[in-house]
Amino acid sequence: MAYRVCFVCTGNICRSPMAESVFRARVEEAGLAGVVEVESAGTDGWHEGEGADPRTVAVLEENGYAADHTARRFDPSWFTLFDLVIALDAGHLRTLRRLAPTARDADKVRLLRSYDPGADADPDVPDPYYGEADGFSACLEMVEAASAGLLSSVREQTEGRAA
Repeated sequence: MAYRVCFVCTGNICRSPMAESVFRARVEEAGLAGVVEVESAGTDGWHEGEGADPRTVAVLEENGYAADHTARRFDPSWFTLFDLVIALDAGHLRTLRRLAPTARDADKVRLLRSYDPGADADPDVPDPYYGEADGFSACLEMVEAASAGLLSSVREQTEGRAA
């Protein structure tokens, strides 16, 4: 059975699809594509059914990542489906932990930047939606920086699992 990771931001059109694409690439590079499944969602349903923000798509494609995505809202019943739920900022962390049906489910929720040993004191990946294109590039840098630590943690969790 695959180890399942879900990245969550607000509308599932900027940060979480970016994190999903980057982490999926890291999983594939590590040879764990059959062992680890990667998805994303939003805490709100404002953009359900839409593609990723065009600026997210542009920065992903410019950096060699896949950008195919359809936004969806995180449903609390999904806690049973995922081994790890990654929040992109502290607000998402609080929301997801409130949505969690059990304490065990709440323990599955982690902040993405907690996996980046070089992260500054601010635990959030800032929302680039209302800014310029450079905010999307900065977001990508933070996501990439945290992905190595996240991959290491997931690798430990999946040792011995077959594809």
